[in-house]
This record gives sequence, C-alpha cells and structure tokens, in this order.
Amino acid sequence: MTDTPAPAHGASDPRPDALPLVAGRCFGDGDPLYAAYHDDEWGVAVHDEHALFERLALEAFQSGLAWITILRKRPAFRSAFAGFDPKAVARFGDEDVARLLGDAAIVRNRAKIEATIANARATLALHAAGRTLDEVLWSHAPAVPRTRPATGADVPGSTPESRALAKELRGLGFRFVGPTTAYAAMQACGVVDDHPATCPVAVLRSGAPVTGVQATAGGGAPQG
Repeated sequence: MTDTPAPAHGASDPRPDALPLVAGRCFGDGDPLYAAYHDDEWGVAVHDEHALFERLALEAFQSGLAWITILRKRPAFRSAFAGFDPKAVARFGDEDVARLLGDAAIVRNRAKIEATIANARATLALHAAGRTLDEVLWSHAPAVPRTRPATGADVPGSTPESRALAKELRGLGFRFVGPTTAYAAMQACGVVDDHPATCPVAVLRSGAPVTGVQATAGGGAPQG
C-alpha cells in the first residue's frame, strides 16, 4: 500500500470518531493535512513493503526539517521517486540523481537522495535473502507494551530498540538511519504509539469517549 493522505476533518467527515480540526491533539491542530496525518497515520501499524520503504525514506528526508514540510511535499516525493517502489528506485542512476537535485518540489539534498536509492537497493537485497522490511522493523518492537507518555515532553527521541534497529539496518546496507530517524520510523509505522495519554486520539484508541476536546495539548510532533 502506498497510502494517500486522509481527507481533512470537519463537520462533513462521515466517520463517527472524526475529531474537529481543533481538538487538543498532541500535534496537528488547525492544519487539515497535519491533523489527518496525526489522526489516521501516526502510530497506526503498517506492514506493506512499499509503505514501509516510503516512511523510511521520508523520515530520512525529514532530518533537520519540520515534519509538516515533508508531509506537504509527500505527493511530489511520490511522483519523483516512482511511488516509492523499491524496484524502480533501485534502478535510478546519475541522470535520476541530477533530475531529483533539480526538482524544487522535493528536498534537494544529495546525501538524502543517494541514501534513498541505496536503501531501495538494500531493500531488494533483503528480499533476495528471503527477508522483508516488515520483519526487520517489527522485530524491534518493544517486548513489553509501554505506558503511554503523560505529555509530549515525555516522548523519547530514541530508545534501545531504535538503536538496535538502526544498527541492524546499517548492517544490511541502509543509510541515513541513525537511532533518532529509526525511532521516528517506528512511530510512523505504528511499531510504537506515542500519542500522550491526554491526546484525543489516544483516548479514542482506548475505546473511551472523547469529551471536552480543546486546543491545549502539544509537544508530541514527529521528530526525525
């Protein structure tokens, strides 16, 4: 699955659990694109190989930038990188690198572009060895379910699991996957769910009704 951003939330949203645009989220309140990502993607389990490769790539591109910048450029990234199909990206050569460096709609960083191509090739090598990104990523899920962070300030930037994941990925030939980027990918793919306990999405996922939502929470925006 190469997913597309969910529609903006609002009064016309048909889902019974849809939150208003301003709801006291840990991040994303007030911006329809960011709110949809917060509600529908961050912390939600992902197992499809294309989607996992995309998230690893975008988390690497985010390094040093705000996630909303990457989110707004995601359609352009998908177009530029052949829908994040690892087989297609692995075939990219010098002409493609030059094309991408000239594409103002994406982040024009040579190291990140070349790392994405190298990571596509590493993904194919992983598949040729009979393994998957899904297996690698999820093998580093915390062994014991964690207590939700109380606030955004309690969300870690990296963990022992993300350090182990980064080490394994580097050993498999992946680049631009340090412990912080690895942890951001774990959050983006639902390996961990770091919505603080007071975030309305955390409340919804617990099965409890959300009452009295207001724009007071903050601090849990994705880090890369």
